[in-house]
Amino acid sequence: MFFKKAQEEVPLEDKKESAEPLLHQNAPRRPYDFVLVSEKDEEDVEKTQKEKAFIKELNKKKIHVVELSHDDKKTFYGLRAPEEKFEDYRYLLKVSDSCNGEDVSVTLATRIRIVNSILNETKINTGEGTEGLEDLMNDGVFETMFCLHERTEQKKLEGNWARWTAVFMKQPYDDIQKYFGEKVALYYLWLGWYTTLLIPAAVLGVVVFLYALAFFNTSPLIKEVCDSNITMCPRCEKRCPPWNLSDTCTYAKVSHLFDNEGTVAFAIFMAIWATLFLELWRRERAEYVSRWKVYDWSEEEEELILEIVNDSECKAKVFQHSFKRSTLVLVMVTIMLMVIIGLAHALVVFRVVAAPLLSESRWEFMRDNANVVAVMLGAVLHYFTIQIMTVVNRKVSLKLCELEKPNSFAAKEKSFTVKMFTFQFFTLFSSLFYVAFFLGRINGHPGNYARIAGHRLEECHPSGCLTDLFIQMAIIMMLKQVINNIVEFIGPWLKNCWRKRATKKLRRKCGHCYRSACRDENGCVEPCDVCKIAEWLKNYQLADSDCFSLFNEFLEMVLQFSFTTIFVAAFPLAPLLALINNIFEIRLDAIKMVRLERRLVPKKTNTIGIWTMVLEAVGVLAVIANGLVIGITSDFIPRLVYRYVYGPCARGVTDTHCMSGYINSTLTTAYMLDNNPDEFVPPNQRHLFNVTECSFRDFRSEEDHSLTLHFWLVVAARFAFVILFEHVVLVFKFIAAWFVPNHSLRVKNERLQNKLDRLKKELKGRKRTKYKFKSTEV
Repeated sequence: MFFKKAQEEVPLEDKKESAEPLLHQNAPRRPYDFVLVSEKDEEDVEKTQKEKAFIKELNKKKIHVVELSHDDKKTFYGLRAPEEKFEDYRYLLKVSDSCNGEDVSVTLATRIRIVNSILNETKINTGEGTEGLEDLMNDGVFETMFCLHERTEQKKLEGNWARWTAVFMKQPYDDIQKYFGEKVALYYLWLGWYTTLLIPAAVLGVVVFLYALAFFNTSPLIKEVCDSNITMCPRCEKRCPPWNLSDTCTYAKVSHLFDNEGTVAFAIFMAIWATLFLELWRRERAEYVSRWKVYDWSEEEEELILEIVNDSECKAKVFQHSFKRSTLVLVMVTIMLMVIIGLAHALVVFRVVAAPLLSESRWEFMRDNANVVAVMLGAVLHYFTIQIMTVVNRKVSLKLCELEKPNSFAAKEKSFTVKMFTFQFFTLFSSLFYVAFFLGRINGHPGNYARIAGHRLEECHPSGCLTDLFIQMAIIMMLKQVINNIVEFIGPWLKNCWRKRATKKLRRKCGHCYRSACRDENGCVEPCDVCKIAEWLKNYQLADSDCFSLFNEFLEMVLQFSFTTIFVAAFPLAPLLALINNIFEIRLDAIKMVRLERRLVPKKTNTIGIWTMVLEAVGVLAVIANGLVIGITSDFIPRLVYRYVYGPCARGVTDTHCMSGYINSTLTTAYMLDNNPDEFVPPNQRHLFNVTECSFRDFRSEEDHSLTLHFWLVVAARFAFVILFEHVVLVFKFIAAWFVPNHSLRVKNERLQNKLDRLKKELKGRKRTKYKFKSTEV
């Protein structure tokens, strides 16, 4: 036998019998609730003393500890809490306001949650104060801790959920709740509901795209660009030559696919869709939490009960607030947001500098499409910035939460979620907001160009600015979904393979189990040391999982929800990409949690928490952003103004298309004699071009480049549309929220009937007790 059992760390047999009731003949013993792992280092006396002190504290709490060591390298501690801890939990939960007197059962998932709370609240005294398990793990006293997978339930979930062939099967939410707890189950319930409601949004997005494709070759705007002989002003100085508008025929066609009348209706639909999604989600959540009997569950009471179970003499953690700390946190958050906005500014500088450099490239494609390539390279750089800042944002958010000193884990989790999402949102959307609302609007005009880092700011194409936003969104969204999913799956798989290889020698020395060796003196099925260590090693070699595992999944999906709704007017195919991603994301996360990672500590809850408020905020922001995108970024309003005020139809001409001449009306001619010639053609290239005038995109007078009446009419129409759009859509949102109740009638009636039955039962029990008491007196 290669494994030796440490007798001094295990409670005496009489203590074990008092802690755990005797089981029936041949009954399987309850599995161990947790396993602690430590590296043996006899030279580090302080570390060994802390390790023994912690195990001793667990023994004082009547935690049954089994120590198995191997070759003086690793020590595994199997932890099993006494039944009295769980009985205390059941009683306190029954008398709490959350359960209203209903009896509750203690499942293995609940046991793991209770023992996890006890472990995290257990502290040892050192010369410098007290240290908890987290401190000991940071100091290297313990390597890791984990709860064990249940092989039977694990195989069941693998068969009907955690496999690729179950992609289009309904998720077993009840089984997930029993195994991983309500928090994980509600995440998959929300993700499944979100994916289901993406189907109509994706279908309509494809219809809008096909509508634009149907009029692809007949649009007069595209013909005007492709057949034009207009010479456009250089995009930059010293390197960029003048260019013909017809050279960008392909760009104009792509712009029409994503900037047309259909996107307005689609943006209104998505704003209402976001509201209906949240309202219908509340109904779906109510049905399941009512079924799981956690509808009235209170997070605050749950934490108090766990504290009492751990220490019956504990004191309440009082609420604390410090204006100094709050001010410091506010200042730090502001500084962090300024840094993130500064990074977006750096991306703008990159594109401004890259475009002229690409204009003198040896490749013709690069020269002809310098601005588009610069935008694409900026989007790729933006993606890598997001990946780096995700790590930075997490560390900063944790430090700020420590400064706030919240009184509970729930409060800390909420605070961390808000800060992390805010930082990530600004990281992802700062550059997109610049492209949507500032690109091409602050660049100036010939003779008075705006500059940054010595270079002229970017300009929009005569067909509009929406295509730049589409390119930026499409690249970031596709890179995030594809690369993140690959890394998300490959990471745990590689860790699993590496740890299997590292523990191969350990597993080879485990020996073979003979069933008779797994029975104790009472005939109960108690795994022998060989079986225990084999099972523990199997769980030990899996990838780590912690409280951030589920948070990362939520953050990823909520940010995707933001992408899908906020700038959907610029990218109607975003819901389709999100739908395809989520279909595989559900199974990928399931396989990762069930097969590749250690078991998550089950958490109890009846809602997705602060994420609901985040989703509501994103829904409101989506209305505002889409109204601004349609009113300001797209050419929808200038086209309407031209059609009904300046176009041929407005002048009574009936033999031509109403939008004929629109592109030319958006251009202003600049003459070389009236401006700096170097801004048109570089001196060293002037002999190559016979250019005395060129055009640029703006509503300005050709004489003095002052803004024309056309410009101010378009501006007024833009703002009028934004205000009208937002008010109309918000009214629709409020009507939809009122029209769809948060709870279905079936759930309300079932809860009412359950309360009635419980009260009748309590009354009957009281009368029965009263009758027995009177009979005893007689």
